[in-house]
Amino acid sequence: MDRKIRVGVIGLGHIAHIAELPALAEQPDVEIVAAYARSAVSIETAMSKYKIAKGCKSFEEFLEVEMDCAFVLTPKTTHYDYVIPLLEKGIDVFCEKPLEVSLARSRAMVEAAEKNNRILMIGFNRRYAPVYAKVKEAFQEKAPDVVIAQKNRNGSEYRATLENAIHMVDLLRWFCGEAVSVEAHSMYTDPNYEDLVTAQIRFDSGSVGMLVASRQAGQWVEKIDCYGGCQSAFVNAPDSVTIVNEQTEVRTAMTPLALGWARVEDKMGFTQEVAHFLACVKERRQPVTSGADAYKTHLLMNEILLKAGLPGME
Repeated sequence: MDRKIRVGVIGLGHIAHIAELPALAEQPDVEIVAAYARSAVSIETAMSKYKIAKGCKSFEEFLEVEMDCAFVLTPKTTHYDYVIPLLEKGIDVFCEKPLEVSLARSRAMVEAAEKNNRILMIGFNRRYAPVYAKVKEAFQEKAPDVVIAQKNRNGSEYRATLENAIHMVDLLRWFCGEAVSVEAHSMYTDPNYEDLVTAQIRFDSGSVGMLVASRQAGQWVEKIDCYGGCQSAFVNAPDSVTIVNEQTEVRTAMTPLALGWARVEDKMGFTQEVAHFLACVKERRQPVTSGADAYKTHLLMNEILLKAGLPGME
């Protein structure tokens, strides 16, 4: 593709402004040809900050614009309604996680990408974050014996584990393989606004993964500890990762100071995932976090939710 990549953006809320729009704006081979949101004010705000050729008043108007790919950055309950028509029109799609709240709709989105020979990438940005990439590099193809993943914060949200802790479930799959058994527990007053989910997962590699996701924590914390092969890895996201071998020698250390120059979108992997998606569009190859691969994370998430006594994704 010799010309610029023509990109459309649907959804102009918080995630668009802290992640995808800044990343797209700095790509020299990208032209943002259209943007759509239900709020006219959101469209005006985005167009005042970024070089966007056209603000669309409806999704139908958005679909009429010639584009190569689209970013769907809307709430999870709306993904299906936007992604399917885009794929059927022959447009590659980057969709924020999760795919959908329903496994059936999630699977339909994956099948639509396959049927129309389009790229569907899901926004599991943690796989592209430098701290987690360092852990993957350290263990290479050998899965750690045990991975303890935590994503804790103060304050719940609708389907909190599916919305947010799914990042850690995806990382557990990435590090350990495919799940073969799951045990899980939860605490809640309203099962749609759970306060706590914990899970212990056995993977086909023999690894054990442990998930802790609290919504009653005193502060935001995201961390992973890995052990195996006579080494340990400790991530305090997004700023630091320490990897230690059997002689307790620190092999890699990224302190907050060392990464202090980086923007949050770089440290969290947002910039890298956008670049990866655009490269896949140009080179016609499947992304690391393709719809088909992401669907496996959703299957595991559904099992965790059900075993924890929470509403599943059926």
